[in-house]
Amino acid sequence: MGYPLSIYPRAPRDHRRLVLDLIHESRDGTTRAEIARSLELSRSAVSGLVDDLLHTGLVRELDKRQTRAGRRPIGLEINASAGQIVGVDVGATHIRAILADIAGRPLAELSTSFDVRVGPEKTLAEVRRLVERVMRDGESSLGRVRSIGVGVPGPVISEQGMVLAAPIMPGWTEYPIRHTLEATWERPVVVHNDANLGALGEWTYGAGRRCPNLVFVKVGTGIGMGMILGGRLHEGQVGAAGEIGHLTLVENGPLCSCGNRGCLEALAGGGAIARQARELVRQGQRTHLSTLASIDRLSARDVAEAAAQGDHLAQQLFAQAGEYIGIALAGVMNMLNPGVVVIGGGVAQSGDLLLEPIRAQIRKRSLQAGVLTSQVTSASLGLRSSALGAVAAALSLCFDHVIAHSAAGLTASATEGR
Repeated sequence: MGYPLSIYPRAPRDHRRLVLDLIHESRDGTTRAEIARSLELSRSAVSGLVDDLLHTGLVRELDKRQTRAGRRPIGLEINASAGQIVGVDVGATHIRAILADIAGRPLAELSTSFDVRVGPEKTLAEVRRLVERVMRDGESSLGRVRSIGVGVPGPVISEQGMVLAAPIMPGWTEYPIRHTLEATWERPVVVHNDANLGALGEWTYGAGRRCPNLVFVKVGTGIGMGMILGGRLHEGQVGAAGEIGHLTLVENGPLCSCGNRGCLEALAGGGAIARQARELVRQGQRTHLSTLASIDRLSARDVAEAAAQGDHLAQQLFAQAGEYIGIALAGVMNMLNPGVVVIGGGVAQSGDLLLEPIRAQIRKRSLQAGVLTSQVTSASLGLRSSALGAVAAALSLCFDHVIAHSAAGLTASATEGR
């Protein structure tokens, strides 16, 4: 059994946390009796756990549920006014911040273009500015924020809150991201890989809601993959699991940012699509892209817009990228047998131009059993998958802290009573 906010491998086993997760998951409120049935605990045990949570202020009672017999059991819900959280998605070329209430509902959102290659100091300074702006837009302040989640486009050692050898993040290796932000904000911060947070976002709020085995592929400037296996986020030994963008597909192919040749990212990422388009325009290929003012600045978005308008060469580039991604995912399907494969990221906003060739290659190259039992779909959260995943991670961190402090208080009370 996997609960929405207890998805991490080291998730706490405290029953109060499980009760809190069930209350959060219930859209219209739940009751002590329903919680007792779900967790297979006695009603008296659940009542004690709920009483502890009521004292934290995160949970409140409702009296709005009506049964056929006319009785009105006391409902329970997350107290949305008990605080706020922030989720931040730092991509290769953008930063997005979402302010949400403690029930996980977005209150304000902002995004800006930004190049993560300028280094950690300048990037984190921009993150701080964007968070300040989104709090102003949400008529809030740092004093109301309980925790913050941050995603970055590289392998993350989540326990230490730092990046390890990220190909598209020069200068970031072992930079203390979490420590730096916690020192600035004086709030708990959790840091994860952006594709992992995309998986968490789509699993918690989006296209893969509650699927115990989900794969999220983020196709942006680079290509990353987040995995939820057996209801748990799979990060690997040092956060480097899911680097599908660095699978070698073409021996001696184009040079990749990781130093290898022929990687999926170098063949099908947004940067690769833009590079291929520029090369073909310079060769004199017939395309509307040649009419752009600056070919040197041509982007994957330009190619996507041209493809949507019927440009044959642009459509071919997206079809080719989709085929490469589909070939890589066919191997993933055969190894992991996920129930849902979600395609997200900026390049994936091109829709079926990319998705259909991906599906075609998966059908062609995967074992039939996997194809028949899996769904390949686009991210229902659009460009917000990773940022909302950061919201979910921040909320989980907030709940962890509340439970830990509550347990410490109960222990202290028991000691004083002796």
